[in-house]
Amino acid sequence: MNLAVSASDRLVARTVPIDDPGDLIARLPHPAALAWVRHGEGIVGWGEAARVDLPGGPDRFAMAARWLRDRFGAASIDDEVGVPGSGPVAFGGFGFDPKSPDSVLIVPRRILGRRGGRAWLTTIGEDPGPAALPRPPRPPGRLTWSDGALNAPAWQAAVAAAVDRIRGGHLGKVVLARDLYAHAPEPIDARVLLARLATRFPGCYTYSCAGLVGATPELLIRRTGGEVASLVLAGTTARGTSPDDDARRAARLASSPKDLEEHAYAAEMVRDALAPLCSHLTVPDRPQLLTLPNVMHLASPVRGRLDGERSVLDVLAALHPTPAVCGTPTGTALHLIRELEGMDRGRYAGPVGWVDARGDGEWGIALRCAQLEGTRARLFAGCGIVADSDPAAELAEAQTKFRAMQYALEG
Repeated sequence: MNLAVSASDRLVARTVPIDDPGDLIARLPHPAALAWVRHGEGIVGWGEAARVDLPGGPDRFAMAARWLRDRFGAASIDDEVGVPGSGPVAFGGFGFDPKSPDSVLIVPRRILGRRGGRAWLTTIGEDPGPAALPRPPRPPGRLTWSDGALNAPAWQAAVAAAVDRIRGGHLGKVVLARDLYAHAPEPIDARVLLARLATRFPGCYTYSCAGLVGATPELLIRRTGGEVASLVLAGTTARGTSPDDDARRAARLASSPKDLEEHAYAAEMVRDALAPLCSHLTVPDRPQLLTLPNVMHLASPVRGRLDGERSVLDVLAALHPTPAVCGTPTGTALHLIRELEGMDRGRYAGPVGWVDARGDGEWGIALRCAQLEGTRARLFAGCGIVADSDPAAELAEAQTKFRAMQYALEG
């Protein structure tokens, strides 16, 4: 892959403060949307000033960092705002499996941002004036559904096979995913899904990049200067039908040996991955409860200070894949996923987010998502499998996790 930057490729970026733009997602001019929004704050983008599609391989994060250093290092940047997310930004997503050739970085021509009472617009290249709206976003219409790689009985059989391997001492945990297809009569507009997800799940990170759209509750890493933060999620239950039912479910989740074991694997891995990169790191002894509109998770917020100059992409390389989306030991779990799932996950369960020219950025794990391809959406849901896992219960959990994107598609 050629990383050299020619004179004609050099980016010219200008960021200016603007009045509050209102709903960021509503300002997106066309379906090829780039977005990262939580509680109404974040950044959205459109157009492509630069793009790289990365091949698979263990060095894809290093290749991405090198490509960005070349592009941003050679750029002319006039940034009057100077906050994380201002100036030129690359939105990106990485394939879950190192073998998957499905990683991408996109530097948009326009970036609209809002954070902490400040708003800005970044323009890269010549400003053509206000973007025209080709057509307002329209719902996808009546959907039909079909199974992905494995139907429900076949997936339960895969879970049972994974439990046998775990009980046989081959590994401690593996995360198995399912896919599901939705078919629409017209091309599916990412803006419709983004708006619905942001409204229903405001506490999640609603994202869109190269057709992958979703709302993830899991912050893999945030870098702001020398500070980093991560939110480990593992262990899930559906919301109850009443406040009392909610309380009972929360109590069961907080005391469930299966879920606590699953969570401990994920939290320990994040600690072990970040510790060599940080001069200080704080990991809670026990998880807390994160409550979302459709599910509850066990959650552990992790914070640290980086030891030395490292971009958020450097930290991603150390973290991915976590046991929350792969398993442990990582290599054994990854081989078992390839054997039992019967599919390439693409960018599902891989890192998704953004990075700016300072190396700051926010990246989540691409969960609760769908890959859009014209009139088709491919949905994903995964479950952590340990020795006590029950295939029927895991299938029910996967169905619960599908509901976020089913809501986004069906309204």
